Amino acid sequence: MKSLSRRGVLTGLAGISLTGISAWVALDQSSSSDGPFPVSVETFRAQGSEAGTIELPVPNTVTVLDLFATWCSPCIKQLPTLQSLNEEYEDVAVVSVTNERTGETLTVDDIREWWADHGGNWTVGHDPDSTLMAALNAGGLPYLVVFDASGTPVFQDSGVVSEARLRSAIAEAKS
Repeated sequence: MKSLSRRGVLTGLAGISLTGISAWVALDQSSSSDGPFPVSVETFRAQGSEAGTIELPVPNTVTVLDLFATWCSPCIKQLPTLQSLNEEYEDVAVVSVTNERTGETLTVDDIREWWADHGGNWTVGHDPDSTLMAALNAGGLPYLVVFDASGTPVFQDSGVVSEARLRSAIAEAKS
């Protein structure tokens, strides 16, 4: 039987906890009549990304939103597709956001390094309170959403999404 490292177990438990907290927050906020969007998210200075704040969805712009975590293997598999779409669609905002809390075991520099190591080259944000996961009722990672230019979600899916399916969702958002 394969032995699990202490860090691996702790990372997995942290991920499960974040997803559970996100679900709880989603249920708590689902009664809001104002609607959850737009949501402001802090961004990191990282490869392809500037430090600051971004409003999601990006106003008057088709937006592809990717919710990810550094401990998430499927999230890594999703990145090449996002990279391809980001390079091809200059008029579409691709934004990836992690809800991981930084502190003793994970630092902003760790996220920056992970981002660069896995080919991230677009805006990357940080949502440690899981506001986006709650607003979208996202139950897992990766979680992808395509918004049209008016800010309406036209596509949402959990798990690795094919490039063809995301292209189709972008086309729908642009129509």
